[in-house]
Amino acid sequence: MKFTLYHSCITVLDLEKSMKFYEEAFGFKEVRRISSDDGSYEIVFMADEGDVTMLELTWYRDRTEPYDLGDNEIHVGFRVDDYDAAYAHHKEMGCICFENPKMGIYFVADPDGYWMEVVPTR
Repeated sequence: MKFTLYHSCITVLDLEKSMKFYEEAFGFKEVRRISSDDGSYEIVFMADEGDVTMLELTWYRDRTEPYDLGDNEIHVGFRVDDYDAAYAHHKEMGCICFENPKMGIYFVADPDGYWMEVVPTR
C-alpha cells in the first residue's frame, strides 16, 4: 500500500485575497473549485503547474471573525530551487514573518496569519 500526499487544507476569511497571495508568493493557480449550491462555502485547490500536491483554500460565507491559529506551530513547507531569489521576492512582498539563518529557512505569513516555511532544495 502506498500513500501520496494529495493536498493540505487551510480555512481562509477572504478567498480572493488569499488566492492572490498564493499566486504572487508561490506562483500557484486555481486548478479546481467546488462551490456549494447555496453559496455557503467555496473550496479552491491551488497548485503550481504540473504539481501533484495542492493547497486547498476553504472559505465559509458565515465566517466573519479571523481564525484562532493558536501558537501557529502547524505550517506548510515549500522547497524552492532558488532560495535567494525566493527570499528577495518575499522580502519585497513584506510577508516574511520569521527567519532562521542558522537552519537556512524562513517563514512567510499569509493574509490569515498562517505561516508557510520556505527551505532550499538540498
